[in-house]
Amino acid sequence: MKSIVAGREPVTATEFVELALGIDLELFTGSPTESAMDRAARLDVAREVLAELRESDPETAAYAESLLRALPLKQSRTSCRRTRRAAVRRPVHERAAVAA
Repeated sequence: MKSIVAGREPVTATEFVELALGIDLELFTGSPTESAMDRAARLDVAREVLAELRESDPETAAYAESLLRALPLKQSRTSCRRTRRAAVRRPVHERAAVAA
């Protein structure tokens, strides 16, 4: 059975929720690559949307609030450099088994 919301067919459960509720989940959950300034701007907009949702659809507003309280996504560590791993050579008998 296909689930079609607003004329679109969602592929994932997240897409289904976004289409059904009419809100972008990333507005409330954030992105792992956003800067501090982007996060502040996103949260300002999320608070405004949440205030409007409380008036028009309290149930959706409660869901959106729970997304805001969710644990933040892990930030990517762009300042840390990964150390390069040295190549590990396999013993001769393993190389022969792989080649065969």
